[in-house]
Amino acid sequence: MKTLTFDTSLDKTFVTLFDDEKMLASEIIENHNEKYHSAYLIPAIVEILKKNNLTMKDINVIGTNVGPGSFTGIRACVTVARVIAQQLEIPLVGISSLEILSKINKTDKKTITVLDARKNQYYTAVFEKDNVIQQPVLTDAQDVLKYDFTDAIVIADKASEEFLNSNGISSILYNSVKEDLGVILNNIVRKRLKTAANDEYYWSKLKPLYLQAPPVTISQKSK
Repeated sequence: MKTLTFDTSLDKTFVTLFDDEKMLASEIIENHNEKYHSAYLIPAIVEILKKNNLTMKDINVIGTNVGPGSFTGIRACVTVARVIAQQLEIPLVGISSLEILSKINKTDKKTITVLDARKNQYYTAVFEKDNVIQQPVLTDAQDVLKYDFTDAIVIADKASEEFLNSNGISSILYNSVKEDLGVILNNIVRKRLKTAANDEYYWSKLKPLYLQAPPVTISQKSK
């Protein structure tokens, strides 16, 4: 079973291809010049397939990060994932960015993931091993501080790390850790499929996890 996963919701683009448990490719793309990293998603997929002498028809499963994160990044990977899965009529598995980041914690302690949502708000979720204790939610700053951080590993982005640190809470900055988040995503997707019902991951069921409304820019001409 060949599983292709990709993520453009976080600080980089991750594209990873597995054949059962064997990793065939893993590409990590950062912002380049003035282009946002998600602009390289399709070329990266094409190149990975080409290097492995495969076509899109050889792919059996698609997996993607559904957010929260960059609105542009979420739109990019969810749209591409839905189109490919629909055309190929194959399973499509969506995983939240907070669950992906929780796997940075290799201990048995619970994980609290915190990402900056701007305007004094944060995306948060709580995990314990493979169990979701709290689904991803949008949380006000003061409510974040009400979490029980005792004996927990906290995973955060830069802005969240600074906020937590200013309140005496230690956290791990996710992009300072040498973890291939693309491989983590692919591992979660393959594990999820082992216990899934036949129609659980139909392409039309996949929805982006925005948690808040995307920003709207009003054209000056419309005023």
